[in-house]
Amino acid sequence: MTGYRVADVMTRQVIYLPAETTLDEAAKVMKEADIGDVVVTDGANLAGILTDRDIVVRAVAENADANTTTIGSIVTREVVMIEQFCTAGEAASLMRERGIRRVLVCDNERKLVGIVSLGDLAMQLDPTSALSEISEQSPTV
Repeated sequence: MTGYRVADVMTRQVIYLPAETTLDEAAKVMKEADIGDVVVTDGANLAGILTDRDIVVRAVAENADANTTTIGSIVTREVVMIEQFCTAGEAASLMRERGIRRVLVCDNERKLVGIVSLGDLAMQLDPTSALSEISEQSPTV
């Protein structure tokens, strides 16, 4: 990963959904966009990030009704960000330290410009690795 910047490996497609969106609506958006995460907003503010894993672990495992439960009620509110010109190695270290699989990417004015995932980093490090192959098949790594 030496030499690669977060901007080189991040996903630039960021989808925002309001906190009052239901789980079933969010899941449909993720499926249609072929992504594993959305950024959740509360009005003009960033409320957190919601992943497909959040839907499964927090909602399905707790028998939440996907038609009425809102994403704001299960969203991961701790937002971890990294600057787009940091190295891919720094992003990997941050993920390891925090025990997370995705980090929001910002520019020097703290404006959100993308998301970098463990899968994005794996694809860059070794495109032939098993993790990279899984990442290509599914955005949920």
